[in-house]
Amino acid sequence: MRKNIAGTSPWEAVVGYSRAVRVGPVVQVAGTTATSEGVVLHPGDVAGQTRAALAIIEGALREAGAELRHVIRTRLYVTDISQWEAIGRVHGEVFGSIRPACSMVQVAALIDPAHLVEIEAEAYVWDDAAEGISGE
Repeated sequence: MRKNIAGTSPWEAVVGYSRAVRVGPVVQVAGTTATSEGVVLHPGDVAGQTRAALAIIEGALREAGAELRHVIRTRLYVTDISQWEAIGRVHGEVFGSIRPACSMVQVAALIDPAHLVEIEAEAYVWDDAAEGISGE
């Protein structure tokens, strides 16, 4: 069964996508920026934008019946790779010992020039008792 999770991005209706989609145990979270109700949060602050984007992702996961501990992969698109350490530190703080597979790549631009980072996440929701996996 498929469950679409809507967000607050003004681009979702225009482009025709969902913030997240869950099919069975798999949750895919779309590219997420530090945007709320069409307003870019933390302009000029790459760490703040990373933290805000990850918080939005966490909310979408929760709505899909998942948690951060279920995230198995993230992809980070950044407009200035020289800021990798600030972005990476926030990612590390948020995920801690979960340590999903991760890629970070520089892109020429994101949809709004004020965006400094965009993050995608993939999660797999397992049954701890059945699989013997703690995820942490």
